[in-house]
Amino acid sequence: MAVNRAEPDFAGFVIEVAKSSRCVSREQVRELTAGLKETILPVGVFANAPVELVAQLCREDTIALVQLHGQEDQAYMEELRRYTDKPLIQAFSVRSEEDIRRALLSETDYILLDQGNGGTGRTFDWSLIPPISRPFFLAGGLGIGNLRQAVEQVRPWAVDLSSSLETEGFKDPEKIRQAVELVRRLH
Repeated sequence: MAVNRAEPDFAGFVIEVAKSSRCVSREQVRELTAGLKETILPVGVFANAPVELVAQLCREDTIALVQLHGQEDQAYMEELRRYTDKPLIQAFSVRSEEDIRRALLSETDYILLDQGNGGTGRTFDWSLIPPISRPFFLAGGLGIGNLRQAVEQVRPWAVDLSSSLETEGFKDPEKIRQAVELVRRLH
């Protein structure tokens, strides 16, 4: 309900990633996405998931985009592309310029640049990011306190927030609303 009220462009769902406290099952993601406004695109967030799981959720239109956070390689992407034409987002942990170069070589539709330690609320060194001509997502430690700086300095196509939108481990409707309003004002 809070996401529908705030109306972000995307809503992410961590699907069957056992090590994540934000993890939902395939049944739960079907239920949650069915309740989303049509203007909000559901993003399935996966880490080394079986291709069959990702493809199934794409085929049934449970998710509109696929965000990959594991060690998925080019062969994985090619196999997934045989089953779906949904946009793919590949996440990269950024610690060096080499990580950025590796990300820019990705053949996915979008890349996501992250600090890479899974919801710690810490950013990485944004000065490592050169001007990027393709649409990309920025993640890692983004919240109300640094969102304006991130958007103005890095100029991402989209931002990905998660842990900063929580209070005591649960998504906070007021934080979600504030973040969406701030990003909308910046664009």
